[in-house]
Amino acid sequence: MLDFMDKIPLAEWTESATSWIQDTFAFLFEPIKDHFGNFMDFVSGDLLPGIPPILFILIVAVIAFFVSGKKLGLAVFSIIGLWFVYNQGLWDALMSTVTLVILASLLSVIIGVPVGILMAKSKIANSILTPVLDFMQTMPAFVYLIPAVAFFGIGMVPGVFASLIFATPPTVRFTNLGIRQVSNDLIEASDSFGATGSQKLFKVELPMAKGTIMAGINQTVMLALSMVVIASMIGAPGLGSQVLSSLQRASVGTGFVAGIGIVILAIIIDRITQNMNKAKR
Repeated sequence: MLDFMDKIPLAEWTESATSWIQDTFAFLFEPIKDHFGNFMDFVSGDLLPGIPPILFILIVAVIAFFVSGKKLGLAVFSIIGLWFVYNQGLWDALMSTVTLVILASLLSVIIGVPVGILMAKSKIANSILTPVLDFMQTMPAFVYLIPAVAFFGIGMVPGVFASLIFATPPTVRFTNLGIRQVSNDLIEASDSFGATGSQKLFKVELPMAKGTIMAGINQTVMLALSMVVIASMIGAPGLGSQVLSSLQRASVGTGFVAGIGIVILAIIIDRITQNMNKAKR
């Protein structure tokens, strides 16, 4: 009874649209893949590994110590956890993972905060972008690998691209929410003093919404980290590739150790970003 019309050729339309985008914007995708890829290779292959592991561990411990209010718990955990990763011979993989997470998170924040501000200021933008964000958050993470590979090939660049799409919505939503929750009394007070739109944004709204925005950034960083294993399926190096290769070889021990490394990194990053938010409050 349902076969009253021909099959909708959605797959063919998608293939045609993807081919058109690849041909039309090749001048943009190729430089990004080459130059950005070279930059990421430099950071993950030369810059971060060039820092002595003991120095890197101490830097992270010092940051953790101060952002946690000069408490030793997080600093000691950072030292022990990062030393464990180094002891297991996964230091280079850790540096690749850190590079992917940091760059994806930075790009997500750079894009997400202005878009969140736009949504808070414009009802039209809010109406248009809300379903887009819903689509981005409900789409399975594996699906993001398809356009990433189609546009950027394999490697760390498509991994960052897929992580960017997956991790950006929390920053956008929390920025929009934080600005909308600013007290109307403060807005009226700034208007009464003759504040311009930019002054009201940067001196009233963003400072008052900083806690909410930082909570969104924390979620963005954690989502970017959660893409590490998935991005390894398209050639992104790091701890995720160790987990994937162990899964393919049924090597339980190696995969478990790499997974523990990801957990340690996740805890350190999560606690540091959460304590940065508390410090700002």
